[in-house]
Amino acid sequence: MNRFSLIFSFLLLFPLVSLAETFRVNDIRLQGLQRVSAGTVFASLPIQVGAQISDVEIQQLSRALFRTGFFEDISIGRDGSVLVVTVKERPAISTINIEGNKAIKTEDLLSGLTENGLAEGQIFKRATLEGLTQELQRQYVAQGRYSASVEAKVESLPRNQVGLNITIDEGTVAKIKHVNIVGNEVFDDEQLLELFELGTGGWFSWFSSKNKYSKEKLSGDIERLESYYLDRGYLRFSIDSTQVSLSPDKETVYITLNITEGDVYTVSEVDLAGDLVVDESQIRRLILVKEEQNFSQVLMTTTSEYITKRLGNEGYTFADVRGIPERNDDDNTVKITFFVDPGKRAYVRRIDFRGNTKTSDEVLRREMRQMEGGSASTAAIEQSKIRLERLGYFKEVNVDTKEVPGSNDLVDVEYTVEEQPSGSIGASVGYAQQTGATFGANVQQDNWFGTGKSVGFSLNTNRFVTSYSFNYNDPYFTPDGVSRGFSLYYRERDFGQFNVSNFNTDTYGANVTFGYPTSEISRISLGFGFSNISIDTGFAAVQEIRSSPRLIEDVPLRYVDQDTIDRIEALIAGARDLDGDGLLSDAELEAFRNYDPDDDQSTYEPNASGNIDPYDYSGIVSTITEMDDVLLLDSPEGFIDRNGNEFNMFTFNLGWRQSTLNRGRLATRGASQQVSFELSVPGSDLEYYKLTYNAQYFKPLTKNLTLRLRTQLGFAESYGNTSELPFFEHFYAGGFGSVRGFERNTLGPRASPAFSYNLYRSPISASDTNADGNADEFDNLASYIIDPATGQLSASQRTRNDNPFGGNVLMEFGAEVLFPLPFIKDQRSMQSAFFIDAGNVFDTNCRSSQLNCYDVEPGRLSASYGLGLTWITGFGPLTFSIAKPIQQQEDDETEFFQFSLGNTF
Repeated sequence: MNRFSLIFSFLLLFPLVSLAETFRVNDIRLQGLQRVSAGTVFASLPIQVGAQISDVEIQQLSRALFRTGFFEDISIGRDGSVLVVTVKERPAISTINIEGNKAIKTEDLLSGLTENGLAEGQIFKRATLEGLTQELQRQYVAQGRYSASVEAKVESLPRNQVGLNITIDEGTVAKIKHVNIVGNEVFDDEQLLELFELGTGGWFSWFSSKNKYSKEKLSGDIERLESYYLDRGYLRFSIDSTQVSLSPDKETVYITLNITEGDVYTVSEVDLAGDLVVDESQIRRLILVKEEQNFSQVLMTTTSEYITKRLGNEGYTFADVRGIPERNDDDNTVKITFFVDPGKRAYVRRIDFRGNTKTSDEVLRREMRQMEGGSASTAAIEQSKIRLERLGYFKEVNVDTKEVPGSNDLVDVEYTVEEQPSGSIGASVGYAQQTGATFGANVQQDNWFGTGKSVGFSLNTNRFVTSYSFNYNDPYFTPDGVSRGFSLYYRERDFGQFNVSNFNTDTYGANVTFGYPTSEISRISLGFGFSNISIDTGFAAVQEIRSSPRLIEDVPLRYVDQDTIDRIEALIAGARDLDGDGLLSDAELEAFRNYDPDDDQSTYEPNASGNIDPYDYSGIVSTITEMDDVLLLDSPEGFIDRNGNEFNMFTFNLGWRQSTLNRGRLATRGASQQVSFELSVPGSDLEYYKLTYNAQYFKPLTKNLTLRLRTQLGFAESYGNTSELPFFEHFYAGGFGSVRGFERNTLGPRASPAFSYNLYRSPISASDTNADGNADEFDNLASYIIDPATGQLSASQRTRNDNPFGGNVLMEFGAEVLFPLPFIKDQRSMQSAFFIDAGNVFDTNCRSSQLNCYDVEPGRLSASYGLGLTWITGFGPLTFSIAKPIQQQEDDETEFFQFSLGNTF
């Protein structure tokens, strides 16, 4: 090397040697920190005190600190052997304010900001904010809000903080003006556009939002269109292009789809490949695609799902079954091969429960049909989920099967539940003119303290009704699912009003019931009970319960003068026919009026209570007979006349229930039916039997609509020594759970009022009490009823008293279309329906005097239609309905609006 070369090389290397000069760091000094801790900075520096550092490494230190994102500016210098780091921190976000948003909730927007590193307390990054505003605007565009705008402003605050103010103008959703499909020849536009969720809309577009553009909805419509063709054999169908055009004012959208239909392909062969694990004949029974049929994608994918579930039942939880179509374009045929990859058999390591804050794990675990340690079965796991849903304790039940990390043959099964109210509570305090002070309280809990046991208490009392009851049921009295329940009750009922009533009862009793599961969906029940009931007819019962005297008029009733009325009323009050001629003379009337109990010479003698005995029955009869030319007769015997008024009864109950409903409350699919038979044991004071049948069926109509059909049928009759079915065991219809739109229990036969007759005051002395401008025979009218037990006449108001009496045959039917309520996000605790109800009560032993009483005649079913809503609240089911009759009988009582809260005990 010559001298010149040596000099040139030295000159080149000298700057590098200077830049690579190092020094020993004896200390590190930090300047400019406000919120970031010194420890965070030291942890980010790749050097420590005592290390040698060069100028090149100082640049690396700067880059390391910038990567933390905490600093806006960094400078690193040297003060002797001290490394000086000076920083300028990025501002922190103090507040985030969002205004103008309605279509997207503020919580959702804040969540999106947080996911992108923008939240209160976080370091502010302007680049992230700008990118996020663009993303928010894209979200609004996807909803068809092309005119939406998002503006973000940064407000400087003290102590190196900022406030973010995001102002949103959502604009309006662009409306679809036209949807055009180009290239379709087999199916017309109208037929294909019916598949679309988007469209030009119609009269109800404001409600359905069908004409409001959405990118997500359009994607769904394209998928439905493609599936429509593929399910009909058009295996080469394709959507060539999709154009969405926007008007200049950004308020109108035009959609055009260009498609190629292709030819129809038929299935030439169906084959199986892979490791089948189970017998091939069993798998082939699950194949829905058949040779010589048109190709159908939905049948192919459904077959794959069926085979996957079948393998899952054998423990191959992660089996993969794929249908692979092989096209032959020469003859438009397709060969379908189902490739089966079962994977390894999986076993359940553990079953976990989440979300059951009240219900104990034991209640959930006993419903499991998949056992820990056993081979994982898809059917058993799903059946366990269904059993949890049928309990009625949960709004929703989800199940997830998870692989155990580090193992290829173990899984954990996790059930997540969301609890809902499973009982009802009610109380009432009030006052009514007829019933007086009222107090009522009831509690019914189907999941008592999370144990799965059902417990109920009830107390209701007022002037005429007092009832106490207690019921208890343990669905797992034995580990294998045998249930046991019992109930105790005591009731007093007094329906007397204005001295006229149907009947009063005093009842106490007890029941015990056992249930036994016969399958996963059915069980039988067996019960025994005892009850004691005593009946008091009050002053005058209806004729079906007890006979009552009546006056048969041979001639029209004549006017009665005031003097005769006074004599009749005196007889009622206790005057005596002293001479026994059947009449009350002036002297006898005067003696009664002047009667003094302290006068020893008095003709009248008081009884032991110090009162005058009422006049005997025959005297009144003769007086009335002579006065009005009428004859007093007895009505036909009633139930009490033939059977007495106090009964001890032992009952036997047998029932069967089957249910495939998906939920215990507010079911939406499946079916259930129940048969119940009740028999009073031979030798009881009353001998009768009752047979009832209840059924309901749910069928999905569309994605959001479900049809529900229901029926309730009943028949009851007496046997043995009992002449007729006890009237207190009759069926009733009308109201919630029956035929809505009619008052509760008012359909069907009416009772025959107790016989009575009227006395009219003379029109000469009458006053115009009914304010019709004339003194007529209806003024000063009094009705009288004769009590056959005492022979007394009693004045009462003129009441029809043809109360519902029920019958021994029940027929009820109903059809409902369940639909989701608009604008309500969580529909799981609510169920709304359009309904048609029909039903009535009949009697195979009608009396000639009964109103509205007929033998079984389906043509006499009362019917109504309307809208109903049920909401599961913390106080029990809250139910509303508005209904209008379609068909009604003459004596039916209608009710347009009805509601109830809680359960009836």
